[in-house]
Amino acid sequence: MTDIIDELEWRGLLAQTTDLDELRKALADGPVTVYCGFDPTAGSLHVGHLTQILALARFQRAGHRPVALVGGGTGLIGDPKPSAERALNSVETVEEWVGTLGLQLSAFLRFAPEGTGAATDALMVDNGEWLRAMSAVDLLRDVGKHFSVNQMLARETVRSRLDGEGMSYTEFSYVLLQSYDYVELYRRHGTTLQIGGSDQWGNITAGLDLIRRMEGNEPHGPAHGLTTNLLTKADGSKFGKTESGTVWLDPGLTSPYAFYQFWFNADDRDVARYLRVFSFRSREEIEDLERQTGERPAARAAQRALAEELTTLVHGEDECRKVIEASRALFGQGDLAALDARTLGAALAEVPTATAAGPAADGAAVVDLLTETGLVPSKSAARRTIQEGGAYLNNAKVTDVDARVGSDDLLHGRFLVLRRGKRNVGGVVLDRG
Repeated sequence: MTDIIDELEWRGLLAQTTDLDELRKALADGPVTVYCGFDPTAGSLHVGHLTQILALARFQRAGHRPVALVGGGTGLIGDPKPSAERALNSVETVEEWVGTLGLQLSAFLRFAPEGTGAATDALMVDNGEWLRAMSAVDLLRDVGKHFSVNQMLARETVRSRLDGEGMSYTEFSYVLLQSYDYVELYRRHGTTLQIGGSDQWGNITAGLDLIRRMEGNEPHGPAHGLTTNLLTKADGSKFGKTESGTVWLDPGLTSPYAFYQFWFNADDRDVARYLRVFSFRSREEIEDLERQTGERPAARAAQRALAEELTTLVHGEDECRKVIEASRALFGQGDLAALDARTLGAALAEVPTATAAGPAADGAAVVDLLTETGLVPSKSAARRTIQEGGAYLNNAKVTDVDARVGSDDLLHGRFLVLRRGKRNVGGVVLDRG
């Protein structure tokens, strides 16, 4: 058993705890059963969830038992947003998403093999099991009586909404449901620690209070709460967002190539923080990568290490290898023809791309394609680039300003890779529709 609190503090994760000394003692006497909840408000988890997912994994590696809760009950309601009411999803949609999120979470934690079990084996639970079985009368009588409306109105999210467009009773009651989750997990599995982002502090402390009122901290002793710091980016933009939108863990929503590029393109000012929060590398390794970033930022050693580690963790070693090969090949350091169509298509989706309808790409002038992809501002600039030896088609230097594309140039029958110089890449995709 290792000191997970020291680990979280060094990584800059620790935001709030209920009683740090008592929590340290409980963890030292462990194993402690710790849970974090994930509501299925979308069909996939995203990189913003990784902080909590990996925190659960860190607790498990430190000798504790993680519980991943997927909110099949709370997901039907939704944790109130500071700005506006959530749109309610259908029961069928939420049930489907529960299964999807459960599969994603299971890849990060160690569960008991069939017929065996250990004190640190992870559990996967769905709060729909108890919340959907509870009647309205049971909720109001057994849970609601322990909540003060005055305290609920004082919650920051509620206050901000009441000052604006207001809040439905449905979302106002969300805190009752999440608090009761902690009671059920305390009863069923002896769970005595809930973790979450710092924006969940109010929900976590409400759950702790409900345990004291309903259970009297018996028979499992005092329960605890711990939150982690929310990530912010040095440039002020929201973490986990790119120009194309949210970075999802589902490869069908964010390709492994785009996922890799998200981490590889991290700002030098952010990458040291990302390494501490998301990497399982040792302190010595991380500090060495931080030193390399300071001394030779252009080498992007820290970004590369982080991108490879997380792409392997989320998408697997084989997909990470394909992504690295695609990244190299796109910039003339590998064989484009060796890339599979899916990986090449995903890579071109991350660079300026022109679409050619039908057979139009066959016979098209390279000068025109360089212009259409935005690699050069004009045809005259395209001709000048070719004359100066800076234009490439599928990594082959173009030497003729009148060069045209042939059908044999189309990779997988539909892709062309254009490059100006060493670093400016564009693509052409044949639209078969």
